[in-house]
Amino acid sequence: MAPARRVGLLLSLLLPVVSASMPGTVVRLNRAVLSYVSEIGKAPLQQALNVTVPYFLDWNGEVHQPTRIQTLNIRVPHFHLKFVADFGVRLLVAANFTFKVFRVPEPLELMLPVVVLADAHVAQGSIGTPVVSISACFPLFSNASVSHGSSSVAPGPLALVQKHVRAVLRNKLCLSVSNLVQGLNVHLGTLIGLNPVGPESQIRYSMISVPNITKDYISLDINAVLFLLGKPIVLPVDATPFVLPLHVGANGTMATVGLSQDLFDSVLLLLQKAGALNLDITGQLESGDNLLNTSVLGQLIPEVARWFPKPMPVALKVQLGATPVVTLHTHNATLQLQPFVEVRAVASNSAFRSLFSFDMVVNLSLQLSVSKLKLRGTTSVLGDIQLAVASSNVGFIDTDQVHPLMDAVFKKPLLDHLNALLGMGIALPNVVNLHYVDTEVFVYEGYVVISSGLLYQR
Repeated sequence: MAPARRVGLLLSLLLPVVSASMPGTVVRLNRAVLSYVSEIGKAPLQQALNVTVPYFLDWNGEVHQPTRIQTLNIRVPHFHLKFVADFGVRLLVAANFTFKVFRVPEPLELMLPVVVLADAHVAQGSIGTPVVSISACFPLFSNASVSHGSSSVAPGPLALVQKHVRAVLRNKLCLSVSNLVQGLNVHLGTLIGLNPVGPESQIRYSMISVPNITKDYISLDINAVLFLLGKPIVLPVDATPFVLPLHVGANGTMATVGLSQDLFDSVLLLLQKAGALNLDITGQLESGDNLLNTSVLGQLIPEVARWFPKPMPVALKVQLGATPVVTLHTHNATLQLQPFVEVRAVASNSAFRSLFSFDMVVNLSLQLSVSKLKLRGTTSVLGDIQLAVASSNVGFIDTDQVHPLMDAVFKKPLLDHLNALLGMGIALPNVVNLHYVDTEVFVYEGYVVISSGLLYQR
């Protein structure tokens, strides 16, 4: 990867990842990220600052003689970044340049300390992506020195060489920084791409407003739009603007990601509309512990025994007509499902015959985690499953008698299905090659916060 692109990716830690309208997501990059970027950015920055110095016309007493100047080494001992409120990021780079000047009769090594100050302004682009531009850049030069072992040089010629090198660096160093930023804008433009949620669904993040920048962080409002078969999922009621409070999540973390109630509602609406939450639960007669057969049901419902003298397989067709409801309270996330369950049996002609149906209410505990740039969930059942008879073709059904059987055959397949589905996860706002690490998930009243470190890997 070219040095400019590498530094651009590193600097993207400091810049809007993508931002929010409704449903709301907020990404807040805190001061802790600056130290990380400063440390890992030194090496690629040194390469980016390696500019070519053209020949110098050296006066030998009679004529001007072209003298080659070679850059031997660039070392960046100090790379400091800080947020500038309502503006962007300020860069301070201290670099030591070592040049070899091929003078006649003997070459010399010249060491020149340089400090580069640059301000990067962060704005919102017309297509909903961040745009960064260098608004000011100043190279500051210290006096050059001749390294030990080089022959002595008169002050006059040395001053001329130094003046030539400074003039070149004054133009080229700021141009190099500007080029880094321009490359960064191309990279940030990819943030509006679609990320898959399922086979026919995607999520897209985009920036909707200029970032809120203080001396402590850059806070980015992000619009998360979910698509099913290319069409956006729209909540039935207007979403409420989401504001991420200060001082939430873990202290000293690099990134704080806030996910609103509306985002969870949209994801569940997407899953419900896609039919991903529906499932069929079937039993096998040859299984010794199988409870899903007409023989077991017949012991509880006499009419089933009369319809099916011989044991036949039973299937539960589970459909969610109502959108699941997620509730976020401090330290506690729950999920409520209201499935419609039709109980069917295989008749002698191998066709399914409807026996009866239930309206159910299932309350689940929801545990959230982050891995591989995705928010993932696992569930467990809270309390008893509630059921009420919706229809029956087999006469009266005593729900108290049937409830233990339904509880036994329904819970595990439901949890297996939900946990496999929620375990696939939904993509979080991210930058290519940048990963969330050491994540912690906090549940608050009406929103979720992810505190995370960041790791850059190619």
